[in-house]
Amino acid sequence: MGRRLEDLEPSNRRSATANIFNIGEVLAQLSAEHPNVTASKIRFYEEKGLITPQRTPAGYRQFRDADVERLRFVLSLQRDHYLPLKVIREYLEAIDQGQSPQNLPPGVSIAPRMVSDEMALEMRGRSRRRSAAELRRDSGASEELLDAMISYGLVEAHDGLFGDHALRIAKACTELAAHGLEPRHLRPFQVAADREFGLVERAVAPLLARRESASAARAVEEAREIAGLCLGLHGALMQERIATMESQ
Repeated sequence: MGRRLEDLEPSNRRSATANIFNIGEVLAQLSAEHPNVTASKIRFYEEKGLITPQRTPAGYRQFRDADVERLRFVLSLQRDHYLPLKVIREYLEAIDQGQSPQNLPPGVSIAPRMVSDEMALEMRGRSRRRSAAELRRDSGASEELLDAMISYGLVEAHDGLFGDHALRIAKACTELAAHGLEPRHLRPFQVAADREFGLVERAVAPLLARRESASAARAVEEAREIAGLCLGLHGALMQERIATMESQ
């Protein structure tokens, strides 16, 4: 499986014959896969050193094909694996140096992968909305199980279609059902998630109150980091309790 370094390389290593896009055209290319991407978020990624678009003499950003692929890479890792930007930046820095990252920081549950044609196709194919029948097919849930998930508010359709988060929830519920845990038993998880989100939202409220264009992107990144820490705490607390079973 070969790397596609040319798709993710910094702008100072690209061919002058590459396509050139303004920020609006970049958004048009990415919005179908990543509907939450905004110009402010792209500027925030530039501020964090994840992309380095060239500038015209007047200061306008110029994005090449490689910049778009680099953005798609960052957005997909955030969406699909909830990786913080500092981890993604380390991943990109290794790729920029012609390396295949072998180790990610402790606690990250994604295995390092080569940047390849297969990976690019996978990323492009993940972000899509599904009908109820497609969600059942992709998650393995029965019609009865999906109806129960909807009834208990675990998954929700938007305009009759289900997104990627619904697919992950449906897969988890299907696997838990095999252990005898039905959607009616899982309602506490939804309640806990709402409460934890309230804590996260309160923590990032000062950022959201600012008027800077990149504040929303900063708030989302900080929310992801806080949520990751909350999940780590939750996992540690659960493991501590499970450990007591061994000592009985």
